[in-house]
Amino acid sequence: MSSKVKLVGVLVLLAVAVWFGLQLMRPEAKVALAKRGRAINAVPGSVTVLAERALQVKSDVSGRIVRSNLVLSDKVAAGGVLLELDTGDLNLQIEQLENDRATIQKRIKIGSATQFELQNATEQLENSERLHKQGTVTAVDLERQRRAVKQIEQKLELENVANAQQLAKIENDLKVAHRNRSKMTVRSPVEGVVSAVLANVGDLIPAGEAVATIIADSRVIEARISEENFSGLKVGQAATLRFLSYGAIQYAGRVEKILPAADPLTKRYMVHLSAEIDPKLLVPGITGEVNIVVDARDNAVTIPRRALLGQRVFRVKDGRVELRPVVLGFASLNSVEVLSGLDAGDAVIVEGLDLFRPGDRVSVAPVQPGKELEF
Repeated sequence: MSSKVKLVGVLVLLAVAVWFGLQLMRPEAKVALAKRGRAINAVPGSVTVLAERALQVKSDVSGRIVRSNLVLSDKVAAGGVLLELDTGDLNLQIEQLENDRATIQKRIKIGSATQFELQNATEQLENSERLHKQGTVTAVDLERQRRAVKQIEQKLELENVANAQQLAKIENDLKVAHRNRSKMTVRSPVEGVVSAVLANVGDLIPAGEAVATIIADSRVIEARISEENFSGLKVGQAATLRFLSYGAIQYAGRVEKILPAADPLTKRYMVHLSAEIDPKLLVPGITGEVNIVVDARDNAVTIPRRALLGQRVFRVKDGRVELRPVVLGFASLNSVEVLSGLDAGDAVIVEGLDLFRPGDRVSVAPVQPGKELEF
């Protein structure tokens, strides 16, 4: 009897060991629970980061370069000096004009000889008028002296006009010369980075020739949205962005501008976005994707988008895999609303979907929630 008891005990232990072994041999399914919450309807788009301006800097005047601060990939400030041209000839011209101005101003200050001529003629006229009253100067002589005074006055006025005109011309020539000299210092019109150096010290450059290319620091995040998704977009709507260069990291953003016309080739509409991201990371040319929130619904059942197999999901119930059809509602970057086919609390497989088949027995390992934005 004791041998039978021992045999039964061994068989029980063996059965338990087999059961545990089978449990350990079950594939592990990474699952997430369907949950009630806010369902987001977000339209997708592709994203490209553009430099707001990439411009060629040109010299307005010709000249020989005597100094250069242009270094490839160096940062430049708006208004910062890039090049200086030789100003020797202009300096001499300005010096001569300043001397001419001083001469005219001194001549005006001293006064014209015509002024003294007018003063003498006026005094003689006054004396003749007294003598005319006494009858010693004829009316004809008096009138002749009056005409002489008038002619001298006109002569003086013409001299004054000529002096003022000459002085004004010199002042204007000086302004032009100073302006041309200022143009011989080539400055950066924007804050940015030197992407090309096209002229160097010693080069003789003509007016209008490009000397450098500057990529402005300001950036444009441009999203392209398909025609069927465009109608619901509005300025101010929230968005999430993801750039291929930075992996799965997501950044919150907003719609800043909606361009009214579609690209004639792609038929996609352009939208400009803002993003909560270090501006240094917005390198021109990087691409990514965006989801723009156009609607939302509370108390909805949602699951991660990665659980979807088309319009179906793998649900795990009582340790077995079921392939469940689902009716979907709002969809966003990370999650999707389930209108029917699942209840809150149902576990759905979210990783390695190709490893499972309906009816498989599995062990369950909940996925740790990631630090993802809610849309």
